[in-house]
Amino acid sequence: MIQFQCDYTEGAHPKILERLVETNSEQTVGYGEDAHCESARARILQLCQSSTAQVHFLVGGTQANATIIAAALRPHQGVIAATTGHIAVHESGAVEATGHKVITLPSDDGKITAEQVRGCYDAHWSDSTHDHMVQPAMVYLSNPTENGTLYNKKELSAIAAVCRDCGLLLFVDGARLGYGMASPINDLTMADYAALCDAFYIGGTKVGALFGEAVVLTNAQLQRDFRYHIKQRGGMLAKGRLLGIQFDVLFTDGLYAQISEHAVRLAMRLREAFLKKGWALRYDSYTNQQFPILPDSAYEKLSEKYLFSFWEKTDATHTAVRVCTSWATKEENVEALLRDVEAL
Repeated sequence: MIQFQCDYTEGAHPKILERLVETNSEQTVGYGEDAHCESARARILQLCQSSTAQVHFLVGGTQANATIIAAALRPHQGVIAATTGHIAVHESGAVEATGHKVITLPSDDGKITAEQVRGCYDAHWSDSTHDHMVQPAMVYLSNPTENGTLYNKKELSAIAAVCRDCGLLLFVDGARLGYGMASPINDLTMADYAALCDAFYIGGTKVGALFGEAVVLTNAQLQRDFRYHIKQRGGMLAKGRLLGIQFDVLFTDGLYAQISEHAVRLAMRLREAFLKKGWALRYDSYTNQQFPILPDSAYEKLSEKYLFSFWEKTDATHTAVRVCTSWATKEENVEALLRDVEAL
């Protein structure tokens, strides 16, 4: 079977494995305080065009989300997210387990708007019994979203402006940040994220690393004691250099951008083929995640050879699936799928 169901089926980019082997016998201090982590931090901060941000390496996305949110919020506060947001639907209540409610806003495509954020904030504070309710104090976005859609600079700037006006923190989950930045419709840079967000992270697990995420904190209040929170939440790796080495490699000679562009280029070929076939797309995605709505007969036939993620039934005879490419997707596998789609 050829797998297109997600973007973390393979191990890691060969350059990362080579570097891990090369440095295997080195003796370094632990917990992310080694020279490899410092080198990776410097590369990331250069892209962020910031001399004051902090970079921390955590072992995974759920740990990053739960740690950042729990560190930022007081006990009576919650975080605003789309109903489809990762923290609302795919993390087994990890954020709620820290004692903080996820306040969801309706969304069909995975995105929320500045107007929705303002409405949520105003609704809370205009209620005479607001002190009996969970107080919205942070906005969580993922970019790309769970549905492969993207915020552009105008949209993110508008949300950031509302957050600053209302005193809300803005946090962007970048588990697939590389694929978003490689999109043909993207207009955001790493420096934009650093300028607009209080916190965001750069995904490694889904973009070429064995595991790990690079958390960037630009808000001084969040920076204070953050390493205590990482340790307490189980996100700190004793052999921290294993994370630093991976991100140091990913951000050497543009590797992160190159492998992300590979995935998106292949996804755009699949998008074009699905549309040419007359199959509508559940979401208008220009990233590595595509969501064609397949006739059930086509879905059944293609499933003999390919693995996709079931998304939803759209009617009695059609099914929306997720088709993912990644940094490791082989050209010949995409070519095979293109031929089989055309032959149906």
